[in-house]
Amino acid sequence: MKFTLNINGKKRIVDAAPDTPLLYVLRNDLAFNGPKFGCGLAQCGACTVHLNGQAARSCVLPISSATSLKITTIEGLGTVDKPDVVQAAFIAEQAGQCGYCLNGMVMATSALLKQNKNPTDDELRAALDGNLCRCGTHMRIMRVVKRAAKSMQGETV
Repeated sequence: MKFTLNINGKKRIVDAAPDTPLLYVLRNDLAFNGPKFGCGLAQCGACTVHLNGQAARSCVLPISSATSLKITTIEGLGTVDKPDVVQAAFIAEQAGQCGYCLNGMVMATSALLKQNKNPTDDELRAALDGNLCRCGTHMRIMRVVKRAAKSMQGETV
């Protein structure tokens, strides 16, 4: 079946079975490689995208349920030449090690800061809780969120 998706502000037409996970279409058909396959059970966060501005797991969302949604991948946040504020904060804090969790962490952070410009540590932890990081960069990632929040508020960091 043909489906029309709104991804990163552009309409994309894909041919897939209705129950195909959005993640598979993003990676295999459209070459959006930011979202990663991790657990396939919506428990690790590697596949996180924004659906209408909310962080969501793309590995369990059938493509047939995504046609009316505004989908944003990490590629839609910023560019190499002009990263968005969250991506820039991850770079400045050198928060990534292996990089596997970064997509989920960036997307969860971005969604959080769109809703809450000055989250508490507990709110940060709650927003990032479903994202697994095996390298243990959690403290750096906490600094990233705080740096990005300050940048969004116009503070120099």
